[in-house]
Amino acid sequence: MRWTIKPKPDAAKVAELQNALQVDEIVAKLLLQRGITTFEEAKKYFRPQLSDLHDPYLLKDMDLAIARIEQAIANEENIMVFGDYDVDGTTSVALVSSYLQSYYPNVTTYIPDRYKEGYGVSYAGIDYADDNDISLIIALDCGVKAVDKVAYAKEKGVDFIICDHHRPGATLPNAVAVLDAKRNDCNYPYDELCGCGVGFKLIQALGSKRGQTIEDLVPYLDLVATAIGADIVPITGENRVLAYYGLQVINSTPRAGFKAIINQIKKDVLTITDVVFVIAPRINAAGRMVHGLHAVNLLTETNLEQAEEFAAAIEQYNADRRELDQEITKEALVQITDNKEEKHFTSVVYNENWHKGVIGIVASRLTETYYRPTLVFTKSGEKLAASARSVKGFDVYNALEACADHIEQFGGHKYAAGLTLSEAQYDGFKKEFEKVVTKTIDPNLLTPEITIDAELNFNEISPKLMRIIKQMEPFGPGNMSPVFMAENLQDTGYAKGVGQEKAHLKLAAVQNGSSPIGAIGFNLGNKLPLVQNKKPFSAVFSLDENEWQGVVSLQLKLRDIR
Repeated sequence: MRWTIKPKPDAAKVAELQNALQVDEIVAKLLLQRGITTFEEAKKYFRPQLSDLHDPYLLKDMDLAIARIEQAIANEENIMVFGDYDVDGTTSVALVSSYLQSYYPNVTTYIPDRYKEGYGVSYAGIDYADDNDISLIIALDCGVKAVDKVAYAKEKGVDFIICDHHRPGATLPNAVAVLDAKRNDCNYPYDELCGCGVGFKLIQALGSKRGQTIEDLVPYLDLVATAIGADIVPITGENRVLAYYGLQVINSTPRAGFKAIINQIKKDVLTITDVVFVIAPRINAAGRMVHGLHAVNLLTETNLEQAEEFAAAIEQYNADRRELDQEITKEALVQITDNKEEKHFTSVVYNENWHKGVIGIVASRLTETYYRPTLVFTKSGEKLAASARSVKGFDVYNALEACADHIEQFGGHKYAAGLTLSEAQYDGFKKEFEKVVTKTIDPNLLTPEITIDAELNFNEISPKLMRIIKQMEPFGPGNMSPVFMAENLQDTGYAKGVGQEKAHLKLAAVQNGSSPIGAIGFNLGNKLPLVQNKKPFSAVFSLDENEWQGVVSLQLKLRDIR
């Protein structure tokens, strides 16, 4: 692991903010690193307000989108809400469809089949609309590059409203409206919304026309917070407000579908991390293993008993998914060693029998072993389909763009993307991708990096500091949980490996005669020799709370040890 300490903020600015907020120096430093320089900015950060959300009409084409939906309702047209099969897509469809259905009956939902139709707007979906007298499709979390498909729909008399957050191509589809803050000609103040976030802006605009306030729409924010967490968008600006209030809904008055999942996991208070690692995989499992509509049905169901039946089925899909991804990961790792590609700058693997629903997870797993840009391919109809994952600091989307001659179709983000190509293109693509990454990646990026906010001495650790850190939640990209470093530590003499195969490290550390502080290091069991016999060591950690028999104590959550 590379340890990188963030530059210290300017001492005068630290003192100024410290004085304005009446906080400890370490808190002022953490806030300045997050771009918070004044009392007003700190107030917005610690106390997000719904009034901080932007006017939805600042999104280009929003007026056109609302006018077309109102026309459809006035003319009693059939409306289809279409979305991708992942968490962002299914939550978006659940959000917009349930909102529209609250006052207009002629609304149906459509999620493409991952295997038959693939990602995004599909010809099959448009044909379904045409066959069922549907004249307006609202596409969520996809569509900004669907130029040919939107043209095909237009020929059939089907209009499109696109709500997307991916980067547009050179030409926008000829839709009634394209809501995407990443459009070059859109001046919306925040361009990091997820697909469900754009869907929320759409219902915010619809609601304002119907005399609703933002408070009336808060019950939908559990869906938005889940999508924000699952899609790994920055938890800054508007996303921070949406996630903050969405988590409150999840923890106080969750919809029946979330309640059914939460009842199974038996956890009292969920953080955004729980949403990412507990709720999101279960919602995703439906689209991975069977069909994304199962997730939409769960998220729109209002009867708890029925929701619990849906959740039990999804729990089984998730168990099957886990088994599959472990099996395929093992096979992929064998393929890398058999091909003698351990020293490559990329991992590109393919097996026509691998389950398409888990190749994204497998790509993430492979980056845990070989920390480098990774693609996992499988057969999808007549084509090969892949999921791409990157490492911190490297834009895999740009790398794929540089290989465009060897790809039929691709889309995605800086760190995650999807693509399709023909079997004949695979070898050429694999060579070209390795070449492009080798030429463009900084070799340092191939070693995992821990970014450290600040050095923290044990005498600065207190329940008050922990309380302030908890108020900095929800954490995520752009607002990560603070990471600290401390030097000259010693174990009190009882360090040990714990858990299955003693994979984790448990110890109590002191620094310069301080009181001991308990520490746990997941998957750091192999570091035990570094701390035994009271050898001095340095550690990177975040602060955490440990509850044991009703007693809450501070502990260090170790990230690495030297």
